Amino acid sequence: MVARTEERVAPRRYFRPPGALPEVAFVAACTRCGACIDVCPVHAIVTAPAGAGLSAGTPIIDMARQACVVCADMPCAHACEPRALVPPADGWASIHMGRLELDPQRCITFQGVSCGVCARACPVGEAALALDAQGRPILKPEGCVGCGVCVNVCVTAPSSLKLELR
Repeated sequence: MVARTEERVAPRRYFRPPGALPEVAFVAACTRCGACIDVCPVHAIVTAPAGAGLSAGTPIIDMARQACVVCADMPCAHACEPRALVPPADGWASIHMGRLELDPQRCITFQGVSCGVCARACPVGEAALALDAQGRPILKPEGCVGCGVCVNVCVTAPSSLKLELR
């Protein structure tokens, strides 16, 4: 008899819409009704694919397809009746969907080329992403909500900015 070793693979994690409960609670609470998807004005929210295990059919944000644009009134969270998405009392201040990282080797401003597209596009503004005196991006994790807008508008390919799950 041959011994069989099973490889454990961690389940894939997804970017969730703003106000999402912690992952296990979110998956348990979400009824997969699609109300949050229906009210997203930029269609940033889609469903997790069938192969996503327990997350299948739950709302996710595919940042490569469409970033969250930080709607002031968070219609997605307000539309969620089972309360898997909950608009925080302090608004966007406590939302952190992802952690932003910058690759200075790829960013053209570190090579002396003027740009600043990322900072100008950031819906949160200088609280999340500013430019230094040389016009290079300064990331401010405490103010960044992890929406992904800056990643999508970056002029380098691939983007000089990367959003990681928290």
